[in-house]
Amino acid sequence: MKTIGLLGGMSWESTVVYYQLLNQLVREKRGGLHSAKVVMHSFDFEEIVACQKAGEWQKAADMLLAAARKLEESGAELLLICTNTMHTLAPEIAAGLNIPLVHIADVTAEALRSQGVQKAALLGTRYTMEQDFYRERLQEHGVEVIVPGSVERQDVHDIIFDELCQGQILAHSRKRYCEIMTQLTEEQGAEGIILGCTEIPLLVKAGDACVPLFDTTYLHAKKAVEMALGE
Repeated sequence: MKTIGLLGGMSWESTVVYYQLLNQLVREKRGGLHSAKVVMHSFDFEEIVACQKAGEWQKAADMLLAAARKLEESGAELLLICTNTMHTLAPEIAAGLNIPLVHIADVTAEALRSQGVQKAALLGTRYTMEQDFYRERLQEHGVEVIVPGSVERQDVHDIIFDELCQGQILAHSRKRYCEIMTQLTEEQGAEGIILGCTEIPLLVKAGDACVPLFDTTYLHAKKAVEMALGE
């Protein structure tokens, strides 16, 4: 079994889920007392958010790459960035390593195509929904990507940072997400919805929409376990 490296803490609320999923999936596949081999660097998320807000993406890239190299030195044989948003820096990080970086958008695209979804709605932080890095990666796999309107994007973003990243799961916020997902399916024709922030699955579940939901946290962890076990 290969050792999985995690760049976590962005936020730790979802990093906890990554760790649980990795171990659960290994146990399901191997049985007994088997668990995942994991090394992790957990950031102080406030420092990362400060870089995001200031547009200091190169500073953030330097921080993530330094941590990733330490994980590689500690025995990591593949790497996960445990956040969708910071995959905007994936090319720089991957280029600085000798181990594979498992890109969250690639594994999401695999899942979309396996279910025949050609047009998907993307929910995430404003950075993920508004920058090109994520949508273009999905489009390279032949998936058309749509995002909510500006007001809805801000609501999705604010709920992530003001609530989910702080451990608050509120009923009225779930209702708001459901309203937005309904708009995306009924008015814009989305065939599936990408939960493109690793905190969003803490709030909404499969039954909250009339189309398939794609939990990027689960898909990312599942792919990592398959690679770690040589599948």
